[in-house]
Parts: sequence; C-alpha cells; structure tokens
Amino acid sequence: MSDEIRTLDCLGALCPTPIITLSKVARDLSPGARVILKADDPATRSDLLAWSRLTGNSVSVISDTEFEITKN
Repeated sequence: MSDEIRTLDCLGALCPTPIITLSKVARDLSPGARVILKADDPATRSDLLAWSRLTGNSVSVISDTEFEITKN
C-alpha cells in the first residue's frame, strides 16, 4: 500500500484531456497511491466515473471540480 499523493491540475482543460492525463499518471502508480484531480469541464465527472468502472480504480468526489482517485 502506497501513501503517495499526486495532484493533477487540469482546470481549464476540456475533456477528454483530464482523463487522458490521469490515465498516463495512474499507469505508473503503486496500489494505494492517490491522485487529486482538479478539473472544471462539466463532462469530467461522468467521464471519470466511467473510467473508474473500466479500470477498477476508486473515485471520490470532493467537490464539483476536485476528485480523489485511489489506484487499486
């Protein structure tokens, strides 16, 4: 289990850029590592939830523009 936490600032980026950026970072993370994703494109939330179902990673919604992803 990793206690690593990374922050990705994708504010202002249009989808699918936040998901693509997250995917690239998540590949190199150890299980248990967390990523705080900041993104304000309205499509990010639904895209992120779909991505988490496909990849098996966990997502918690912190706010409308901030999400916590845990690598499983």
